[in-house]
Amino acid sequence: MLYRNHSRIILFFLFFSYLAFAQTEKVDSLRGRFTYSLHYKPNKLNKEIVLQEFLSLQVSDDRAFFISENKLKYDSILSAQMKLIDGTYQVDMRNFTPNGPMSSFLLIQNNEDSKYYQSIDRAVLFYSTPVLKDWKLIDETKIINSVECKKAEIHHKGRDWIAWYATNIPFPYGPHIFNGLPGLIVKITDNTGDFDFELIKSVPSSKLKGQVITIRKSRYKNAKRVSKKELIAAKDNYRYNVKQQLTDQGTTFSNNQTETPKERQLRTERERNERNPIELED
Repeated sequence: MLYRNHSRIILFFLFFSYLAFAQTEKVDSLRGRFTYSLHYKPNKLNKEIVLQEFLSLQVSDDRAFFISENKLKYDSILSAQMKLIDGTYQVDMRNFTPNGPMSSFLLIQNNEDSKYYQSIDRAVLFYSTPVLKDWKLIDETKIINSVECKKAEIHHKGRDWIAWYATNIPFPYGPHIFNGLPGLIVKITDNTGDFDFELIKSVPSSKLKGQVITIRKSRYKNAKRVSKKELIAAKDNYRYNVKQQLTDQGTTFSNNQTETPKERQLRTERERNERNPIELED
């Protein structure tokens, strides 16, 4: 009898713990799902190299999530393949082949700011930037992929951008950190042609009823706030440390088996000179 009562108490506690968690855990209902194609030139010393990536924008009631489609596929396969074997989780990702580039960041936009999240080793770091408010609205319209759009311009972080947005799609969001317009951004391009985002697919709202945002919460929950400079430094240090560990384990790299601090500095400077970031200014 004592054991039975004890079991009832445990079940009672677990039930109310679940209710408390359900009431505090935010559920993001899916209000819009869009796919963007990004064409970009990653090497500013060789503009003939052009890469393409597909990215997903998922919109809820009060925020939007922007992430690589390949990263979503990776997370989906990871969840399906994860198995508990002998007390440890094991994953077989040999069947995963990304279709083109796979950006590792996650961006979450709302009416106040954009938060840039990145998983580095076992930590999740993020920094935030305010919503863009310096848009210049232009009295010009254009049809893009059967969508009537209006024109806007902005100078942001060293680049001049031309955006086309749709007022009949009433979401103030867009690809990457671009937001703050009175309608969804359908296309945005910088004046050099180095970066070009274009909406290529949308899911009718009638097909989204009952659906929720599919981004893994581990990509942004309990993240540590840092500056953009600190996040970039953490990424560079992590890449260097991983290479050193592999070298110590006997892995041979095509350029150098080992790297002195001076060689590392020269390589870092060379990579920085070649890199063509979307933001040219901090």
